[in-house]
Amino acid sequence: MDFLSVDTLISLLTLTFLEVVLGIDNIVFISLVAGRMPLGNQRQVRVVGLLLALVGRLLLLLGIQWVIGLNNTIIEINEFNLSYRDLILLAGGLFLVGKSTTEIHHKVEGRKDDDKERKKALTVRGAIIQIIFLDLIFSLDSIITAVGLVSKIWVIIAAIVLSMIIMLLFAKTISEFINKHPAMKLLAISFLFMIGTVLVVEGLHVHVPKGYIYFSMAFALVIEIVNMRIRKNGSD
Repeated sequence: MDFLSVDTLISLLTLTFLEVVLGIDNIVFISLVAGRMPLGNQRQVRVVGLLLALVGRLLLLLGIQWVIGLNNTIIEINEFNLSYRDLILLAGGLFLVGKSTTEIHHKVEGRKDDDKERKKALTVRGAIIQIIFLDLIFSLDSIITAVGLVSKIWVIIAAIVLSMIIMLLFAKTISEFINKHPAMKLLAISFLFMIGTVLVVEGLHVHVPKGYIYFSMAFALVIEIVNMRIRKNGSD
């Protein structure tokens, strides 16, 4: 049968892997947002946020013609053009840059009173809205890429659902790991700042190969893990 063919299975596995890799940004953001909530609400924020983000991704996929239409020019200044997609990337990038800058500021200041105030200020609804907003921005390019790679819509839907299940399974572990280690949390915030900057420059038509971004993130993560191992051995 066609849906069980080798080519279809390879496409499904490849696309699922791609969605998981592209979803790393989202997991990092979810971990930071959930970490600012009381312990009793963290799981609710992660699960509900990801499930609603899944619904949003599927709606974007079903409205793929509308998504592709976001590339149409709406602002033209001399030879510089801006589309709805560009404006969305700029808005999302600036939001991430601003949020990560604020988080870094509070980390450097290190005032516990501020942390308590921020936790009170951030509601469950507000946290979920932030997760959905950023996930939809992260999803734009991945959905367009998926449609370009695979012609069968059901394969793309299956890949998105599988990638979300994987993210649900590992979101708690990653979130707890980041929140347990202050240096790792600062590194995650720095990743968000870098991702936000990339979104801004992408919105201004400056293409940055994703391989460079993920390599630099992986390299920094490995270095921090080695530092954690050294500190642990030094304290023994």
